[in-house]
Formats: sequence, structure tokens, C-alpha cells
Amino acid sequence: MNVVSTPEEVVPSARAVAVGSFDGVHRGHRSVLEATRGTGLAPTVVTFDPHPRIALGNRVDLLTTLERRLELIDEAGIETTLVAPFTPELQQTTPEAFAERYLRAIGTSVVVVGEDFRFGVRRSGDLALLERLGFQIVVPPKVDGVSSTAIRAAVADGDVASAAGMVGRPFELDGIVVAGDQRGGTLGYPTANLLMEPGLACPRYGIYAGFAREHRAAVSIGTNPHYGGTERRIEPYLLDFEGDLYGQRLVVEIWERLRDEEVFESEEALVAQIARDVEATRNARRPS
Repeated sequence: MNVVSTPEEVVPSARAVAVGSFDGVHRGHRSVLEATRGTGLAPTVVTFDPHPRIALGNRVDLLTTLERRLELIDEAGIETTLVAPFTPELQQTTPEAFAERYLRAIGTSVVVVGEDFRFGVRRSGDLALLERLGFQIVVPPKVDGVSSTAIRAAVADGDVASAAGMVGRPFELDGIVVAGDQRGGTLGYPTANLLMEPGLACPRYGIYAGFAREHRAAVSIGTNPHYGGTERRIEPYLLDFEGDLYGQRLVVEIWERLRDEEVFESEEALVAQIARDVEATRNARRPS
């Protein structure tokens, strides 16, 4: 997939363009992307970074990094993605100017968006305006109950099964493996210490079954209260894995919530519980 940051980098040609934030690239988003491909025109996406709501001062726990968002858009069969920097200048762009610069200038003839799509300064542009400007509009059927907001709420509650149902795949944690306190190794269960970008969604603290690098993973999310920790840590233990992950990107699928964090009477009790968590992880099923 060709990824660019300005319309001038896009060769004008007959295009169908999907416009949106596409955070999480969930089932509703994929319906839009599939419709874009289905036009027979060059399938193209116009998306934004940072997320418009964040740029406007709102807190949004993102479901995907920009890197992962682009990977998922690529997997959906899109040929070109224009990542428009959501600058103050873009925020003040009129709908007409936006359509001219980001749509017409790259050869767009079909715009594929949801029925509630708004664009331009103060969200003043709508589908009717796009039609008046000469674009053909395609509005795919809405996937009921699926939205990035609903997925974020499910993740925050630890309901990763519901989140997976809306996303269409397991919820993922995406970060870089950094050095930790090495405590897991002394207990016989060496974990990776996952550092995520600020502002990404994270499940409610607890222990989860998951999957990473072709291995099942028992994942601890929380503060390690047994050891009096106060900072959030994300620590996947990859079952039957041998190797060094330091400095590498790791994407961890979160399959199932196993239990809450606990403070144990002894280290022996903690190790016994970890063994049970590992066994539960071996038996966990990937949400469909």
C-alpha cells in the first residue's frame, strides 16, 4: 500500500475514496473499506493523524497505533492511504476547500462514508454537499451496535470478548518490549515488559489469556499489587517461547479475562496461581 501525507503525492486517477479516522479498523470500518474496493475504482483512504477529537482537546483512548491502523487498512485491500496531518489549518478548512484539495485533486469520483459523515470546519459539510459538488456517494449498510466508542468502553471494562465481537478480531496491545524488574524470571515465568504509546486503550487491570508471536500468552495488566507496585505494567508471558524480545515491537492479542489482580499470602501461593493461569491460557479459545 502506498502511504502519503499530502494530496500532491497522489497521482490523480479514477478513485473511490473512504474518509474517516478508522481507529481500530472495526467491522463497521471494514464494511466501508470493502465497499470502496467494490466500486472497481482505485481504492483509496483519507484518514487523519492525530485523531481529530484528540487534536480538538478531547481525551480519546485509541484502539490502534497509526502503524497498526495502516497495516489493517492495507490488509483490507486499499491501494493508497493519505494520512492528512490534522493541523489547526486543516481544522479551519471549509468543506468545499477540503473536497477540492483532498478529493477532487486526486481524481475522486466516488466517496464512501457512513450516513452520519461530517467534514470541514465545525463539521459543517455533509453528504448532500458532496453530491452538490459532483461526487457519487456510497453509504454501506451500518453494522448495528459497532462503534469505536462502544469498543473502548468494553475494553475499559475488561470485556474483551464483546470488544472482539465488535472489532471482528481479538483486541490487541501493541508496544515495544523494554527491560523490566526481571521478577518473572526468578519465579520461573519470564515476562516481556510491554511499553505502549501514551493514549492507547488498555483493558481493566487483571490477568488475561492471549497470543503473541505464534505463542499463547498469559498477560498481566496492572500494578503488581503483591509487590506493592503503583505504576501500570503490561507483562505477557509467552508460553513455550525461547528468545530475546528486548527492543522489538510486540503485538499481543487479548483473548479472555481470567481474573482480577490479587495480593497473595506468600510467593509460593503466587507461583501456584500463575501455574493455574498458564493452564487456563493453554485452554483458552481465540474469540471469533
